[in-house]
Amino acid sequence: MLSVFMASDPNSSVLAGFLDYLRIEKGLAPLSISAYTTDISQFAEFLQKRKRVLLIAQRGDVREFLQQLFSHQVDGRSVGRKLSALRHLYRYLLLDKRIDHDPTLNIESPRQWKVLPKSLARDEVEATLKAPGTVFEKKHTDSKVAGALALRDRAMLELLYAGALRVSELAGAALEDLKLESGYMLVRGKGDKERIVPLGKPAQDAMREYLAKSRPTLAEKRVSGGKRGAESVVIRSSPLLFIARGGRRLTRQRIWQMVGEASATSGRHASPHMLRHSCATHMVENGADLRTVQTILGHSDISTTQVYTHLALDRLRTVYQNHHPRAKAK
Repeated sequence: MLSVFMASDPNSSVLAGFLDYLRIEKGLAPLSISAYTTDISQFAEFLQKRKRVLLIAQRGDVREFLQQLFSHQVDGRSVGRKLSALRHLYRYLLLDKRIDHDPTLNIESPRQWKVLPKSLARDEVEATLKAPGTVFEKKHTDSKVAGALALRDRAMLELLYAGALRVSELAGAALEDLKLESGYMLVRGKGDKERIVPLGKPAQDAMREYLAKSRPTLAEKRVSGGKRGAESVVIRSSPLLFIARGGRRLTRQRIWQMVGEASATSGRHASPHMLRHSCATHMVENGADLRTVQTILGHSDISTTQVYTHLALDRLRTVYQNHHPRAKAK
């Protein structure tokens, strides 16, 4: 069981003593002891990478360990079991007077954790944003329609990522909400709350191209001319910013399908919500404060935005390590 540790590893004696306690004093079955061994060994390996050992682990180490498990898509039940194993370990060490504080104390149940939503890497976002042209060239023989749909979808993808829009906000956006001359968009979110979202140059350029070259084509509707079967083209007006062929309303389901098809080119299936969270994640990674991210996302409560806190802390730690004169002092 202890083969994962070197004989000189201080963690091996801690784990051996704890397992003896479980086996002799608690009378646990071999399978239960095996599960404890796996969970605690995993935490010990996590600590070793940070040059720490079980006896000096801090509360922050435990939280970072659990957050790492969540980021690797470990389910909440398994994370809860590992936390329970650590609690038993440190309770034993306290009773044995080998430590003077319990790092698992006041760590909330994983059920109460807000897990960071999935996001795309930056190269995956770039591949997704460039995908619509290729997708529609394969699906449509009508090059005019294919080009119009590609420009529309590229503009929608740019807005989803640039402005962290929800799919319902994108589908319901009105033409009058777009303020290209000022470089922003008015977004109507949950509960009819309005917010202003700035747009970067790529998003502005994509929107200009869509409005000039794509939307007029998509607004065309062919109608029968009567007995002779002749067709005419009429232009359907719509107050909506994004429209389907024939000027119809674009459904949320179609937007989800479009994002899935575009993201497949990057090798990873994504949703509109993943582009929204990618926007927030990349902003925090680049140093944006949570209040600004809260405003852009349209969260009414900062606590909802705080799922991104550990990204801000990771960046803070990195900057500190790189720039503080005493950060690396021995």
